[in-house]
Amino acid sequence: MSATRGPASGALRRSGDPLRRVLPLLEVRPGKVAAAIALGTLALVCAIGLAAAAAWLVARASQMPPVLTLSVAVVSVRAFGIGRGVLRYCERLASHDVALRGMAALRANVYEALARSSAPLTVRRGDLLARLGADVDDVGDVVVRALVPAGVALVVGLASVVLIGAFLPAAGATLAACLLLAGVAAPWLAARAAATVEVQGAAARGEVTALTLELLEDAAPLRVAGRFDDRLAALARADDRLTSVADAGARTTGLSALIGALAQGLAVVAAIALGVPAVLEGRLTPEELTVVVLTPLAVFEATAGLPAAAVQLHRSRAAAGRLLSLLGAGGSDVIGSSSHDRQLELPIMRRTTDHARPDDGEPDHGAPLLQLTDVTAGWGDRVVVAGISLTLGPGSVVALAGPSGVGKTTLLATAAGLIPPVSGTVASPSALLVAEDGHVFDTTVLENLRVARGEVTPDEAREALLAVGLGGWLDALPDGLGTVLGSDAAAISGGERRRLLVARALLAPARVLLVDEPAEHLDAATADALVRTLAEHARSTGRAVLVATHRLTPLADVDEVLVLGPGEPATVRARGTHEELLHDEAYAWSAAQEGASSRTE
Repeated sequence: MSATRGPASGALRRSGDPLRRVLPLLEVRPGKVAAAIALGTLALVCAIGLAAAAAWLVARASQMPPVLTLSVAVVSVRAFGIGRGVLRYCERLASHDVALRGMAALRANVYEALARSSAPLTVRRGDLLARLGADVDDVGDVVVRALVPAGVALVVGLASVVLIGAFLPAAGATLAACLLLAGVAAPWLAARAAATVEVQGAAARGEVTALTLELLEDAAPLRVAGRFDDRLAALARADDRLTSVADAGARTTGLSALIGALAQGLAVVAAIALGVPAVLEGRLTPEELTVVVLTPLAVFEATAGLPAAAVQLHRSRAAAGRLLSLLGAGGSDVIGSSSHDRQLELPIMRRTTDHARPDDGEPDHGAPLLQLTDVTAGWGDRVVVAGISLTLGPGSVVALAGPSGVGKTTLLATAAGLIPPVSGTVASPSALLVAEDGHVFDTTVLENLRVARGEVTPDEAREALLAVGLGGWLDALPDGLGTVLGSDAAAISGGERRRLLVARALLAPARVLLVDEPAEHLDAATADALVRTLAEHARSTGRAVLVATHRLTPLADVDEVLVLGPGEPATVRARGTHEELLHDEAYAWSAAQEGASSRTE
């Protein structure tokens, strides 16, 4: 999929309309849109021609003329009837091809923009899913559901007014006025109501998606905490709000449809009122009167979809705004970059340009790889940990120690750039967060490791798995590296999953590894060996490692330990080497307890 081109960048900078800023990312070719509009116009022209020819044929046949005088009209009715169906089908193919290709291009471009953006993601996973799913689809639908119907209605409306005006100018003018009522007033009313309805609907959809995802993924913990029923009730309330918003929109849609029907009826009545006197005066034949009266019945098919098009236009604009807000303040610059300048830079796995591989070349022992200066971290208005300062250079290994819930994970997420610091500064040119809930994909072991670096070889993958103690596990797999792990690796143990994620991190090109609780789900000896492996890897490759753990016994291998004390917010209670901190009574007691537990095991 090609990336956004040069002109798109200019459009992004020139326009303040979020939809216009995002439209270049659809990579829609104007010629294909014009072809869809042309096919839609021809389909409606056939519908109008069918109505006009049939009306003339009925009126003329009632006069019982020679059959041959009706042959052209009979053939025309047949041609228009067949052409209407065929052209409508072709228009649907053309417009949906444009829309689906546009959605694919938009989704790929948004993913790449997210990967390049330095702005942290602060939305919930369910809301993120809704934006990357429904919002991308809503923006893509603007072509097939708004632009094409509007273009068809404009061309067909003008042609119909000219056709009726050629028979009876007054009827043509009346038809024009009625088309304006149905094609402008009704869509304006629908769009005005949608301004409120769509905002509320988007918020409700995002909440429903977020709560549904939370219930599906965290059902067991929520039940243990006694919060499952509360979250289920919250989902029901969010669904009720979404239903109420949909009902409100349906009422407006019904009113718009009523205006369109009234405009159509008014056009027919006006045509009769103006046409009958014209027939009596000899300015119009009876056959032409039938054409003038019955043609509007087909013409208003073009305007019937305009209220929905207006709603779709507003929905697409709101969706585009949410996509831009997802990309952060720098989203426009990221989206507008040209394809040959772009390299993916994931916020959780930022790639350095001078180190395609972590062990390629000599590491730079100059500038620090990670620096936190008086950082205060938290989620929203809740401050979790405060006053953190540390510096990691090439080969440095630092540990964050403390009980569960003290704020270690929050601090790692802040260091990775996933959440902004409440105060202080974070400097890290290339960091990878190895989270406890990192995703394992429904593919082979090798492809799961290639998430870190696409060119990982089987030998490199095997070496990384051996380093984290998964050599025996790999040998036991039926297809080795080609074994499919299944959906989210449900078939492997929690400890195997943790070590697989660490192996993936060892293969990544990031200069800094931020590892959250590597000892989780592992026995004491394996957990301690994994921490020592991380330390040895950092020193041998010139990378830096910041590890968060509640186990203290393996920390003799790290350069410095920061002990986070309980409190709201938590702060650094003590810092130093493992040996120095053994003079701290609480630290020494915890380490001794872990050592005794390890010997027992």
